[in-house]
Amino acid sequence: MGETAGFGLDHLPYGVFSVDGGERRVGVRLHDTVVDLHALTERAEFAQPSLNAFLALGPEVWRQTREQLAELTHLAPGIPLDDVVLHLPFEVADYVDFYASEHHATNVGRILRPDQEPLLPNWKHLPVGYHGRAGTVVVSGTPVVRPVGQLPGGGVYAPTRRLDIEAELGFVVGAPSPLAAPVPYDDLARHVFGVVGLNDWSARDVQAWEYVPLGPFLGKSFATSISAWVTPLAALDAAWCDLPGQDPRPLPHLLPSDPAEQPRGLDIEVEVELDGEVVSRPAYRTTYWSPAQLLAHLTSNGASLRTGDLLASGTISGPEPGQRGSLLELWWGERFLDDGAEVVLRYTAPSTSGGRLSLGEVRGRVEPART
Repeated sequence: MGETAGFGLDHLPYGVFSVDGGERRVGVRLHDTVVDLHALTERAEFAQPSLNAFLALGPEVWRQTREQLAELTHLAPGIPLDDVVLHLPFEVADYVDFYASEHHATNVGRILRPDQEPLLPNWKHLPVGYHGRAGTVVVSGTPVVRPVGQLPGGGVYAPTRRLDIEAELGFVVGAPSPLAAPVPYDDLARHVFGVVGLNDWSARDVQAWEYVPLGPFLGKSFATSISAWVTPLAALDAAWCDLPGQDPRPLPHLLPSDPAEQPRGLDIEVEVELDGEVVSRPAYRTTYWSPAQLLAHLTSNGASLRTGDLLASGTISGPEPGQRGSLLELWWGERFLDDGAEVVLRYTAPSTSGGRLSLGEVRGRVEPART
């Protein structure tokens, strides 16, 4: 997966950049350049330090803008990628992480609860998730400091010894929804603007001690890395695919309104690189719960969406050992990240032109704990 391949006119992902310490503004990536959208269009929402003002304008403006950029962007002088600094592309409102891969949930269940059924009774009835911490979502390339926490047994407060990754896909909400108005399955594209690569760093020993009975907390909240580029959902038209199948059949509020339709996923390939070596290649198409089901479940109790909300897929793991999206699964709890380790996640998807899009990488290097 090349650094600059897959960034043509069929892609045009959005990001936030600056040059020589100047003001941050919105651009799109074209090959190995960044096109300044405020300079190109003179639209005020692009002279902003985040995408949020543009995201809030909704799907019709997103569509019109994409059509305009496809016509104009290749005519504009691009700034070389090496000359810009990339920043967090949007201001994160709320962050929700799901647990949508049956293969991941099964593997983790077998590791953590070896004497019980790996999947709990609710797992195939609803997309399990938890609320994360928006303020610790960071852009690709930001160093990750080894967190300190209370380790199993309760008598030790020390740096985590089991620092892990989770290769995930993130969904970025643009158009908000009102309180007490659930978003139906069919309305994904009316609210979700696009996707980012996502690494939800995890301290497995801290997590194991704290997560019963209410779920992950400090073991997850210290850092979540996302790609600097947000790929519009419209660029992924060729990536939609059938899911492996859902049994039992989900409740009606988690299904398309047309009974003839089945929930659909995205054919996105992930590559996990550790210290220069590819250790896994998960496939998002193997995930059990679809993106639209995550959104429908999140809002099914009347919870509202806000511009900048980030929904993470949960760890992407496939059925084969070489398709696991966490080190916990890859090495069955025997090996985790050392200080100095560098993790890079790369993503590709089919494009409408017949090639493959590069969705942007997620890079992070582990720094020692600050104690």
